[in-house]
Amino acid sequence: MPLFSHRSSAASASVPSFYSSKPLKPSKPFSTFSSTRTPLPILVFSLICLFIGLAGTLFAISAIRRRQPLPVFRCGKSEDTFRAFYSSSVSGKLGDDTNEGLVDRPKLLGFVGIQTGFESGDRRSALRSTWFPSDPDGLLRLEQATGLAFRFVIGKSKDVKKMAMLEKDIEKHRDFMLIDVEEEYLKLPYKTLAFFKAAFKLFEADYYVKADDDIYLRPDRLATLLAKERSHSLTYIGCMKKGPVITDPKLKWYEKSGHLIGNEYFLHAYGPIYVLSAEVVASLAAARNNSLRMFNNEDVTIGSWMLAMNVHHEDNRAICDPRCTPTSIAVWDIPRCSGLCNPASKLRELHKIGMCSKSPTLPPDDR
Repeated sequence: MPLFSHRSSAASASVPSFYSSKPLKPSKPFSTFSSTRTPLPILVFSLICLFIGLAGTLFAISAIRRRQPLPVFRCGKSEDTFRAFYSSSVSGKLGDDTNEGLVDRPKLLGFVGIQTGFESGDRRSALRSTWFPSDPDGLLRLEQATGLAFRFVIGKSKDVKKMAMLEKDIEKHRDFMLIDVEEEYLKLPYKTLAFFKAAFKLFEADYYVKADDDIYLRPDRLATLLAKERSHSLTYIGCMKKGPVITDPKLKWYEKSGHLIGNEYFLHAYGPIYVLSAEVVASLAAARNNSLRMFNNEDVTIGSWMLAMNVHHEDNRAICDPRCTPTSIAVWDIPRCSGLCNPASKLRELHKIGMCSKSPTLPPDDR
């Protein structure tokens, strides 16, 4: 059995073997790779594997430590399709939407955002055939007559077909405010915050009104309500309520964070319509998104923010009237539905009633 060494092959041939009596045969010449250099490919491969392993470990650690993005409104992209449509002809009145800073924000008594969704095309059609203007000129006339600007407020969707249908609706009516938030019912508190941030950015109003697309509204009476003098600059107007906190997941209006509230809700306004004064909305617009607690229910979420801001709660039952009266401002089926039951048909039915659509702004004894 030959003995390997670092000596040359010639020298190896002259050395006798200690393991055999036979003379050692001359060995064949060694290849260019000696025995000490044989593990080099293995060493290189091991280093490569070590590098890949370390890189994978570092990536896993960074992924674990990385904070998950919050599903909140990112301040920035919002658009008023009505102002964009009129920017060339009446830019002096409505402001130029191409101005990124929106320095020339239209000054209004109030901005009313009608919250709508991708599945609510029939509701928008019913509203446009009743109290909501059906064309840009009608919107402009209503704004000039009442000091209130009205827009449908909607977020975005990953569904290409839904976005295409929305584009057609925008092209036809130009009455939307688009906000940068995912349109989803379970994320209504996030949409509400996005709405107020966008509304404050686009309009300089004394009051900002959040309303749903399933109520019958009298814009003239709403303007009269907002025009009243108030001693409180931080004002929260709505139909105020209290009630038991729903902690059963099987029930409607379930509140996941109910343990933070207790057995009964604090005073807050019903969700179909409420009003915030400019200073309140300015505070919301300036707040960091993840600094505000979000509850399951949008009206509860807003109510909790109002408690933190020490606002004045103004209870007004005229904006949650179950029937049309000489003083009703907003009509909806309280408490059976959170809005009108079967709104697409009920809106048209109410509009045919003279007390709803043709009665004077103020009752005779208040004129």
